[in-house]
Amino acid sequence: MNGKHHHDGDRPPSGERERHGGEADLPTPLVDSLASRLRGTLIRPEDADYEQARKLWNGMIDKRPALVARCAGDEDVVASVDFARENKLPLAVRGGGHGVAGQALCDGGLVIDLSEMREVRVDPEKRSAVAQGGCTLGDIDRETQRHGLATPLGVVTGTGAAGLTLSGGMGWLRRKHGLSCDNLLSARVVTADGRIVVADDTRNRDLFWAIRGGGGNFGVVTAFEYRLHPIGPEVFLCFAFHPASHTEEVLRACERYLAERPDDFAPLGILGRIPEEEEGFPPEVRGKHYAAVLGPYPGDPAEGERLLRPLREITEPIIDLSGTVPYTEAQGIVDEDYPDGLRYHWKSINVPGLGDGLIERLAEHAAQAPSALSTVDVWYQGGAMARVGDEETAFANRDAPYLLGIEANWEAEADSAANVAWVRETFADLRSFSTGGVYLNFPGFLEEGEQLVHEGYGGNYARLSEIKATYDPANLFRLNANIAPKR
Repeated sequence: MNGKHHHDGDRPPSGERERHGGEADLPTPLVDSLASRLRGTLIRPEDADYEQARKLWNGMIDKRPALVARCAGDEDVVASVDFARENKLPLAVRGGGHGVAGQALCDGGLVIDLSEMREVRVDPEKRSAVAQGGCTLGDIDRETQRHGLATPLGVVTGTGAAGLTLSGGMGWLRRKHGLSCDNLLSARVVTADGRIVVADDTRNRDLFWAIRGGGGNFGVVTAFEYRLHPIGPEVFLCFAFHPASHTEEVLRACERYLAERPDDFAPLGILGRIPEEEEGFPPEVRGKHYAAVLGPYPGDPAEGERLLRPLREITEPIIDLSGTVPYTEAQGIVDEDYPDGLRYHWKSINVPGLGDGLIERLAEHAAQAPSALSTVDVWYQGGAMARVGDEETAFANRDAPYLLGIEANWEAEADSAANVAWVRETFADLRSFSTGGVYLNFPGFLEEGEQLVHEGYGGNYARLSEIKATYDPANLFRLNANIAPKR
């Protein structure tokens, strides 16, 4: 999570790029038959919009699909799933295209692109919203905030709601109202055999359980129905940058606050440095290392300003950007730090506490980051997300009070190897403080393979494997944190 704030495509390093069959050799009449079935657009490598269609948010990703099906509705998704299955093509699913691992694309296969399916329908009486599978977080927030409502989502508004929700969904409301997947009321899913099914508490309950944390292993979700909560229209945003020399005081102050008020605020502790060229900051603070506290208070803004003042006054801050803002602005407070095409490599790990020298180690690793855009983040968990049992949804490891995020964010291709190495070395070092568990929305390139997948799904893996065998026995949906179907 970048700590900077503005006032108003390459391939992964050698060995990281995974190929899945190269360019597909498909007869033109066969491809034409798929195109004729779509209301949307079938994009081929020779088409003018192909290069744009294969770009993702993460500039490290460079893959060349054989076909991109830009779907206009559920039936387009069905046709595309059938085509991939019948022709044994690798199949990737693109919602917002923000997945850091770049699995929204595949080499030589078919991409189901949902980016044109972005309708949001809000029922303010029922306090629910139905969002199509291509919606971004910003799409949903804009529509729900018209009614003073919101659902827990992530922290960068260009993120696709689908990928976020299917692997959990950590955001600013996690302690107050839980994860995105905890607020899912129902979903419409296209399964590997081309059926359209509804999953909720009464229909296809095993599938509904699995998609709440099990990722994209079970089908293409074309619509999500979310529970909404009264939030906004304005919130108080805490965004105070303290000197890095006070990192322990800052992180401990957040702990003390949460011990007294366990659910109303979900802070993020960010360790980084202000870039020298950052025009959004006064010249005298650029280049300084910091320990920032960031997060919106979801209740009354005046109450938030009063309650969060101690977190802004831990030290004399380098700079304090706190204030009352529209909820939609709070949701997008770091958007400019995560532009399309920048290079990203993120990993994560749960830890049971911040003792035994861990805080000093976090500060050391943050100071050693090759890029000034990179950070080490402390996500304070607990609250509502921890009151859901580990077996109530597929999302596991809920009892971990802290998630550590290791974010390398950089610009130049020449710097890729150094930044990826920093993430991996930091991750390897911090594992000694962990009792297990990772967040599969921050998976790096899943380079640890099955070890990381098992760690992410925890004790729920065996049940997920059984459900996978029911809905996708041939593992058509395998370009993800993949669960092997039980044999």
